[in-house]
Amino acid sequence: MSSTCFKHREAIFTRHEKNPILAADDWPYPINTVFNAAATLLADGSTLLLCRVEDRRGLSHLCAARSANGVDGWIIDPQPTLAPNPAKIAEEWGIEDPRITFVSELKKYAVVFTSYGRGGPGVSLALTEDFQTFERYGEILPPEDKDAALLPHRIGGHWALIHRPISPRGAHIWISYSPDLRHWGSHTMILEARRGGWWDAHKIGLSPPPIETDEGWLVIYHGVRTTSSGCLYRLGLALFDRESPELCIRRGDCWVFGPETPDERFGDVANVVFPCGQTIGADGDTVNLYYGAADTCICLARGSIRQMLDWLRAHELPHTVVATKWDKVKSSRRPTRKRELAAGCQLDPGDIVYVSAAKNVNLDQLRSLVDLHLAR
Repeated sequence: MSSTCFKHREAIFTRHEKNPILAADDWPYPINTVFNAAATLLADGSTLLLCRVEDRRGLSHLCAARSANGVDGWIIDPQPTLAPNPAKIAEEWGIEDPRITFVSELKKYAVVFTSYGRGGPGVSLALTEDFQTFERYGEILPPEDKDAALLPHRIGGHWALIHRPISPRGAHIWISYSPDLRHWGSHTMILEARRGGWWDAHKIGLSPPPIETDEGWLVIYHGVRTTSSGCLYRLGLALFDRESPELCIRRGDCWVFGPETPDERFGDVANVVFPCGQTIGADGDTVNLYYGAADTCICLARGSIRQMLDWLRAHELPHTVVATKWDKVKSSRRPTRKRELAAGCQLDPGDIVYVSAAKNVNLDQLRSLVDLHLAR
């Protein structure tokens, strides 16, 4: 692990002094808990949270809360905003953990949420213009799958969805593509849960929707570690290529935000911070991160896009980029190709190892680097 984790504790997110900003006592009808809210800014500049609300049967629905400043003065819908359809097997046990993306091409908000039925959790989609009426697409990815969000525009002519299926390979983050938001394919794993004693060794998943930056897609993800007293949910950072989001450019080695306060440590599910939504401030840099605390209430923390990107550069895992089949590149093209690869990876040409197994080019150098990384 990089030693930078131990040099200092850098606060990436700062908790709001008014936490928790929403709790069950605020609701206009009887509920058990409210948590894991999606977030978006409306046209008038106000904040809408689409909250996961668990009723007293133990089933979840979604309910909207609106605020002029995104902190207090919440106006909450008097009844569920988006309720499960008990006639659909995929939703018979509720709907939960939404993420909101505004899609300018459609001039609509895409709400991706987990539908929960006897087959397990699946990924469902609904479109809306006003959070009053919804065009429901139903389940677009079957169980077991969750922690999903749509990217705000097409990539290479196709819609892109980040999600977290569970398979014999484990619980990792994937991306899938679709021409029409209904039929999904080209499934690719883009971030793998680590193993052993790592903070994100048990499973990982997308938290709020990715943030598009000049450097790439900035992803805040949750990692779960299993301990003798239960699961521990914390947050980490990763950066993905802007044009090819299946390519991870950077991944932090340390977690950046975890349960510390009593609201986060104690509740229906202890030791959980779980954000599903964020808004970006008028400065284009401030991130307002809305997170569920211990599956019991909603809290707010603030961070900076610039600081997160700087942190990733300082705390990424040691790695080496390897360009294979170097013998296939003509000698006259190699200097240009080195510059192109380096620019695409945001590296210097000397930071990339160019190898050919067929011609035994630079294999000794590659083995030495692997040994070095293992030693670290």
